[in-house]
Amino acid sequence: MGAATLAAGGLTALATGTAQAADVNVVRNGGFESGLANWTCTADSGAVVSSPVSSGAGALKGTPSGQDNAQCSQTVTVKPNSTYTLSGQVQGSYVYLGATGTGTQDVSTWTPGSGSGWQKLSTTFTTGPNTTQVTVWTHGWYGQPAYVVDEFSVFGPDGGGGTDPGPSVPGAPAGAAVSGQSTNGLTLSWNAVSGATGYYVYQDGVRVRTVSGSPAQITGLAAATSYSFQVSAYNAAGEGPKSAAVTGTTTGGGNPNPNPSVPKHALTGYWQNFNNGATVQKISDVSSQYDIIAVSFADATTTPGAIAFTLDSAGLGGYTVAQFKADVAAKKAAGTSVVLSIGGEKGTISVNDSTSANNLANSAYALMQEYGFSGIDIDLENGLNPTYMTQALRSLSAKAGPSLVLTMAPQTIDMQSTAGGYFKTALNVKDILTVVNMQYYNSGSMNGCDGKVYSQGSVDFLTALACIQLEGGLDPSQVGIGVPASPSGAGSGYVSPTVVNNALDCLTRGTNCGSFKPSKTYPGLRGAMTWSTNWDAKAGSTWSNAVGPKVHSLP
Repeated sequence: MGAATLAAGGLTALATGTAQAADVNVVRNGGFESGLANWTCTADSGAVVSSPVSSGAGALKGTPSGQDNAQCSQTVTVKPNSTYTLSGQVQGSYVYLGATGTGTQDVSTWTPGSGSGWQKLSTTFTTGPNTTQVTVWTHGWYGQPAYVVDEFSVFGPDGGGGTDPGPSVPGAPAGAAVSGQSTNGLTLSWNAVSGATGYYVYQDGVRVRTVSGSPAQITGLAAATSYSFQVSAYNAAGEGPKSAAVTGTTTGGGNPNPNPSVPKHALTGYWQNFNNGATVQKISDVSSQYDIIAVSFADATTTPGAIAFTLDSAGLGGYTVAQFKADVAAKKAAGTSVVLSIGGEKGTISVNDSTSANNLANSAYALMQEYGFSGIDIDLENGLNPTYMTQALRSLSAKAGPSLVLTMAPQTIDMQSTAGGYFKTALNVKDILTVVNMQYYNSGSMNGCDGKVYSQGSVDFLTALACIQLEGGLDPSQVGIGVPASPSGAGSGYVSPTVVNNALDCLTRGTNCGSFKPSKTYPGLRGAMTWSTNWDAKAGSTWSNAVGPKVHSLP
């Protein structure tokens, strides 16, 4: 019943009960947005100008001379026995509008005017029983100055010759992307918008450029600086909404504030930017046992691949952005790396092409500069494309320099084989990769490197699965053991700190192993990771106080 009601409501009923179609504008290019298309002017007397205009980007300027009154005309297709309203906005003295060949009485109207400001002229005409075309025109007067006409229209029944209803405001450009970065410039591109006659480019919220189409070369920028860009489309109807913001960073300039070095053996902890019942912490509250703090999590944006970060000030008891930045800087000064984690259980960031790869690199680097992050952590649990994630990470590395801290936290299933996307990515970026802290929890049973199946919650599960990475191509310094800080930190897979320490001993020293004992030791093993520093604090810091010293005392 709802659909039928809507359909009926969409008709305009006359007294007789029949529906009548709306009148249309049978003039083409009546706003002169397409130059003089569809118009003929005597003695080349007409031109399209950008100022003055009544609306849109153009108007007709006619200049009488000698015995020529600068008439511009157009033949329109009409319907017999019909009434039409002819109108236009005019500026100048003695400006005329009219129609000839109506089949009844030809009409005209004019304004003596003083020539200042816009005035609307309007008249009507009725077509004869056999009239299908009418010539409509405008002109000035002999010996008078130039006149201007805009918004010329002839409204009435559609004669079948096509209509010119006027453009609608264009939509927001999609696919905004930055490429071609140099020391002082970059290239901004976007997808074309239907109906647009031009585009405005915004830099950090300020309109800086008007262009006819994509791409736009942005120059005169500072070296090693990030800029936010948006694009909007416009036409005669006005300016449309801006595109989603995209960040671009110029090259060069060096790195005036390099990140601290990650120690040979490091403890990593995830810090929660939300309150889920664990202890609410500021970054300054995180135990000094942690060498890498992964801020969880970056926010997805409407721009594919691009990320943002919003501090949950309300959920964290009024923790301000200024305090957060100061705390990150203080940790950094103390030798601790603070990275931004991308993904998580509900992460929706997807990098599946070059554009989204560039968006991730540009936005991540901008956040590093804004908040002082030392790098990023890849914690995508919905899979990743190794080709384009590699492209994104290498692009970020080129911007951030050799002190970039790059960590990963794949699930156990993601590191079972070097053929997997995560494992491929890790190997692809091995030369810039800091550590892979696989999550040895919420995973049930998995294959070890000896082909046997091991159940989570045991030292064998930790050592036999770590062996896959150690023998699959990662350097021991790029392998860490990721576990929950307490039973509340994960649905399953919690092991006591003693089990974690035994696994570290087994892998680095060959002692305290379970039934699985690796064929060799890996004294360079990076260390361990936990979810989360907040659950660790909730449990009295038992995990970091036990595992931290063990990690820091590894060979």
